[in-house]
Amino acid sequence: MNNRVKLPIGIFDSGLGGLTVYKQVRKILPNENIVYFGDTARVPYGSKSKNTIIDFSTQITKFLNEIPVKAIVVACNTASSYALEILKSIVTIPIIGVVEPGVNAANKQNKKNKVGVIGTTGTIKSNSYKNTFKKINPNVTVFSNDCPLFVPLVEEGWMNHSVTYQIAEEYLKGLIETDIDSLILGCTHYPLLEDVIRKILPDSIQIINSSTEVAREIKRVLENNNLLNISNNENVTTKFFVTDYPQKFISISKNILGHSLENVELITTEYLDKFSEK
Repeated sequence: MNNRVKLPIGIFDSGLGGLTVYKQVRKILPNENIVYFGDTARVPYGSKSKNTIIDFSTQITKFLNEIPVKAIVVACNTASSYALEILKSIVTIPIIGVVEPGVNAANKQNKKNKVGVIGTTGTIKSNSYKNTFKKINPNVTVFSNDCPLFVPLVEEGWMNHSVTYQIAEEYLKGLIETDIDSLILGCTHYPLLEDVIRKILPDSIQIINSSTEVAREIKRVLENNNLLNISNNENVTTKFFVTDYPQKFISISKNILGHSLENVELITTEYLDKFSEK
């Protein structure tokens, strides 16, 4: 057996949103050990500059690689949009982003060649979804809108607040008018607002939550690299790292995962600075 098989999968996000990916990875790959990193001190990423996002993503990738992990899922659309190719160049393990799996999932549902994407300001500005559709299906017209307030609302635990509903109505009304047949939730925080979004969208618009597709992709990548843990792992471990306020992360994550987290450790941003590109 490859001696790296039992190493954990690393998953990182700017905060809580990547737990939507973690949940699906845990479901599809029950034998795998997992390390999750939420950069809660520096969330949101979507309003920050490209260079800052690359720096933060590089720090976390190097930190996870040092643990070590056998593969990394960049469970953040903004980091996937700006930093993925750079991250692939600084470590030798497989790295999977969330943009391409989301596009593949939307393309399977595509009927009118009109797809909507909502994401952070950084993700939308990067044109990562439009560029990926050009490669996969250039006939698709992508209509996009940034929703910068969604991530702070999720991080605050306001998934079903009336204010969240009002803001979502404002963000979505223009996209509804474009006659799209599907809407990609282009941020891993956004599936946590899916109930609110569903109430606003017409029934004819399919919501694409790429978390399941990302979990399937990491399984394919592990299989292709002979890294899949196929043995019955009775001692599966999950470790969580956050850069600020572990208690808040534990409290809100219970609503997302349905159970309390115990293995949550604080890593300071000062400690991460040592992994910065100089």
